Amino acid sequence: GIDAMEIAAINEENHYFNQFSYEEVITENDSIYAKINTPKAKRIKNIVSICTKLNNKVKSTLDQDDFALVLSGDHSSALGTISGVKNAHPEKRIGVVWIDAHADIHSPFTTPSGNVHGMPLAAALGEDNLDRQINEPNADTIGQWDAMKNIGGISPKVAFEDVIYFGVRDTEEPEDHIIAKKGIKNYTVEEMRYRGFHLCMEEAIEKLKDCDMIYISFDVDSMDCDSISRGTGTPVSRGFDQYEIKEIITKFIETSKVVCFEVVEVNPTLDHGNKMAHAAFDVLHDITEKIKETLAS
Repeated sequence: GIDAMEIAAINEENHYFNQFSYEEVITENDSIYAKINTPKAKRIKNIVSICTKLNNKVKSTLDQDDFALVLSGDHSSALGTISGVKNAHPEKRIGVVWIDAHADIHSPFTTPSGNVHGMPLAAALGEDNLDRQINEPNADTIGQWDAMKNIGGISPKVAFEDVIYFGVRDTEEPEDHIIAKKGIKNYTVEEMRYRGFHLCMEEAIEKLKDCDMIYISFDVDSMDCDSISRGTGTPVSRGFDQYEIKEIITKFIETSKVVCFEVVEVNPTLDHGNKMAHAAFDVLHDITEKIKETLAS
């Protein structure tokens, strides 16, 4: 997915990827060929390893007073990113802006699929959601899940009241339960178009006013797969377009509290003509320009 965005930039004769120094997190993608011993959290040991590496990279970036921009394939990386933000500023309060078609707040105890990319927010919140337990994960899974929640030695990393969803529209009952129980606000596409982006964004920014810093996670499946592209692992209809995505993110950037922005889930193997990567790069490029403006002011 990251390579696809780079190709999109090349096709547009844009030198974006030559502008900045970067740190590459070594993947463990060869684990795709290994036997799955933790079916309620597939490949979680490898994901914990990757998230630990990413935690260290993000922390060191923020320790140098640089802005952290993370490009990843699988959304499970978000746990590593949030961990790095928290470990760089352990005493600070982090607001999370989660732009996604999915809530990603399952745990190994509630997941219907075993996909860890549906769990990073739950891990950051330290939430098992045992009220809705349907699985009996094995001991290895539970051990790795505990390790995942405790990356960097801090758990939870964020508070429920400091999380805002945008565009979530494909959830399971255990997720609906914990969202309602903890009062997480979800600004749906329909609500924002009906009430107006300006009013919704004013509310959202007010909700995070007591946070010291903000992390933004942008999953490309938050965009409408029918009008944009199906080049992502779990496409969902009736999403935002990329201009609405840019409007949401820009409003938070203008608060000067955003310290980290993450783009995930571009999958060119599911696409035609690299459309999703071009849309994602459009967002990435324009938001980066806005970040540069804000940092310079």
